[in-house]
Amino acid sequence: MTGSIWERFATDPRRAENAHLRASDRDRDVVNDLLGAAYAEGRITPEEHDERTDLVARTRTLGELPALVGDLVATGSSVPATTDRHAEAARRYRKQLQDALWQFLIPTLICWTIYLASGHHGLPWPVFVMLGTGVNYVRLATSRTDTIHSIERSLEKKERKELEQGKNATEANTD
Repeated sequence: MTGSIWERFATDPRRAENAHLRASDRDRDVVNDLLGAAYAEGRITPEEHDERTDLVARTRTLGELPALVGDLVATGSSVPATTDRHAEAARRYRKQLQDALWQFLIPTLICWTIYLASGHHGLPWPVFVMLGTGVNYVRLATSRTDTIHSIERSLEKKERKELEQGKNATEANTD
């Protein structure tokens, strides 16, 4: 069995954002086909086959399906999921950078306006505000690749956690 089983689903059940979606008869048929092939190859016993097909019939969501065949086929994330994760990480990085820019600009503009309106006597204190609020923006702007990788790792960790919770929920339903 290869990872191509996941291509037979209309929506990949391994993806955390799809786990809550209702499973269709077609989705259940894909899992049942895999179970039938595993039984024919002698990888599961007749009792395991019957037990799992009963569980498949009772599944409600896509997130429950990967756990039923986890020991028969690789359930790891696919290449498109990695690509999606990178795109999401890049989007989140751009959002963080944009937020950091606004967090720099707004206080800076307010302080310089106050300083100039007050007759700008003495030390130009808004420079200190600029330094304090600009640190985060400079850090993000100079560490783009590292920040995106860090966001990707946290997204991957979150996906694994959600998949594990889905697997645990499936196991709890079978008890």
